[in-house]
Amino acid sequence: MTPAEALRASQLFAHLPDDELARLVEMSEPMQLAAGELLLQEGTEAQEFFVVAEGELSVTKRSGEGEVPIAVVGPGGIVGEMAVIEDRPRNASVTARTDVTVLCVPRDALTDVLERPGTALTILRTVMGRLRSTEGLLREREKLAALGTLSAGLAHELNNPAAALRRSADALGRALADRDALPRPAEIPPAPGSRRLSALERADAADALSGVVDPFGAAALVDAGWTAEALRGLPADVVAWLAADASVSELLGELRLAAERISEIVDAVKGYAYLDQAPVQRVDVRIGLEQTLVILRHRLKEGVEVRREFADDLPEIEAAGSELNQVWTNLIDNAADAMAGSGTLTLRAERDGDGVRVSVCDSGSGIADSIRERLFEPFATTKPPGSGTGLGLHISHSVVVRHGGRIDVESAPGRTCFIVTLPGRSAAR
Repeated sequence: MTPAEALRASQLFAHLPDDELARLVEMSEPMQLAAGELLLQEGTEAQEFFVVAEGELSVTKRSGEGEVPIAVVGPGGIVGEMAVIEDRPRNASVTARTDVTVLCVPRDALTDVLERPGTALTILRTVMGRLRSTEGLLREREKLAALGTLSAGLAHELNNPAAALRRSADALGRALADRDALPRPAEIPPAPGSRRLSALERADAADALSGVVDPFGAAALVDAGWTAEALRGLPADVVAWLAADASVSELLGELRLAAERISEIVDAVKGYAYLDQAPVQRVDVRIGLEQTLVILRHRLKEGVEVRREFADDLPEIEAAGSELNQVWTNLIDNAADAMAGSGTLTLRAERDGDGVRVSVCDSGSGIADSIRERLFEPFATTKPPGSGTGLGLHISHSVVVRHGGRIDVESAPGRTCFIVTLPGRSAAR
């Protein structure tokens, strides 16, 4: 296929007059690529776009550790025009799927073509169609990625109490066997009563008993309220039985705490997803924020301090609760990324008439002015290529607007706030 035939076969230039087509060919340059060779790299500047004359190109976008296939482009197809038209970095990579011949069309050539209203409209329609197709594909990928993130977080959160249950159950079996092997005292002296001790005081008190019973038994006796002074004078077999009995009680308490932790996580997940509930219901955003914090606890490492500033008079609002929780997830997850494991996350919920205003603020480095004005556009992202699809904030914005609300951002070095304002009665149905 000749350069002119390739241009004529493309949707953008199919109706271009012959003289203008010839000028476009004159300004363009044919290029050959071997199969597997990279043509465009995601994140690089755009000075030209390409029309396929022979062979096929593969278009992909980085998402996490992998590449998401977006399209295969054959003869007459165009790649790279969106970045040129928008004057923004490439939002996808393009690789030769087979040996391929392309026509490299510089930005200036497209500028000349856009001076024709009819051609400009055709290009606009084509670009919008491409955008909708790409966005739809990546929306589905974003949902799967979010599900994977939540699943990984839940697995991490559930693993700790589940492991604690296993350890405590095994230890409880041994402790019961040890206690039952000892003669039960005819008279069991009452414990003096538990005391509130610091970690250092507890360790010192256990050390004082270490010569009498094993370390775990000593710690259990201290937690039950026993001191070396209170045990002084008691027969050794009575002290041993008391230590074994205190160990059983201690392990039962650990089992109870681990089971409560698992129950808390399960309840948070059920509430987070609004399982078995109508799509739109009365929602307390404070509960949604707390449930989201449980789901994302693995992302909020020890270096992140979470501050809650929830108004007491906050009204319930009518909303699609699971969708709002996805908004909180995106905003809190972005805040965690911005702080890189160290900083302060502030969640504020206030009354706004009959509605609410929720602020998610982080102490990260802030958002550059160059990206702030297009934060909520599809594919716009503050993260490096491959770290995100650039759809999280776009989806969040869409959800909030669909509810009849708005989402604003305030950012400066050391403090960024996303402010979500929602009416009392949702527009979402």
